Amino acid sequence: MRLNKFLAAAGVASRRECDKLIADGKVTVNGKIAMLGLEVGDDAEVYVDGKKVELQKNEYYILNKPKGYICSVSDDRGRKTVLDLMPSDVGRIFPVGRLDFDSEGLLILTTDGELAQKLTHPSNEIPKTYLVKVEGTLTEAALNPIRSGIEIDDGYVTKKCKAHIVETNKTYTKVHVTLTEGKNREIRKMFAAIGKEVLLLKRIKVGELTLRGLDRGAWRKLSAREVDYLYSL
Repeated sequence: MRLNKFLAAAGVASRRECDKLIADGKVTVNGKIAMLGLEVGDDAEVYVDGKKVELQKNEYYILNKPKGYICSVSDDRGRKTVLDLMPSDVGRIFPVGRLDFDSEGLLILTTDGELAQKLTHPSNEIPKTYLVKVEGTLTEAALNPIRSGIEIDDGYVTKKCKAHIVETNKTYTKVHVTLTEGKNREIRKMFAAIGKEVLLLKRIKVGELTLRGLDRGAWRKLSAREVDYLYSL
């Protein structure tokens, strides 16, 4: 494993920041000052500023987030966070990406900064699917502006996405929307742009990973196969 990846995986800093630590001569491997690009094995003794760094086994969880929780490890306003739903003895996990306070559904929590970066960086275009419930009736044709990209927030035009109706009646319409970007409150703003208020917003898939078998507020560990799948996206 590359030394910068080892340090990042151990929670020292981002890879770029770890490269700077190495370049500044602050990292030693087996008693010698390390060089950029160095490969390290599992038995290597790595120190940063004289403190030993050990690679911890990462943890991976999936949570069915209810409404009324924020996606943060803490909140200075005293609101409940998604970590309040997790057992107290888990490692230093953090949520990957965000679901706003009034939204619910699939949330990944992990200690793995590399996977979090992969799943959230816009250039990777990881597909995420949402169930959207809006007021009143809606036609497939009315979704065309959302599918092709619609203007929100001072001229920003959203990327093309997939959207189709799964249920409709005189009271409400349910739509599945699959995005490859994740702007703040993007779906709510997209539907507001076509004159529809979102009554319910639930993330139901990341790639092909689903909430199958998880009640609201429930969580489970991801399997090794599921983690490998997320890395493959």
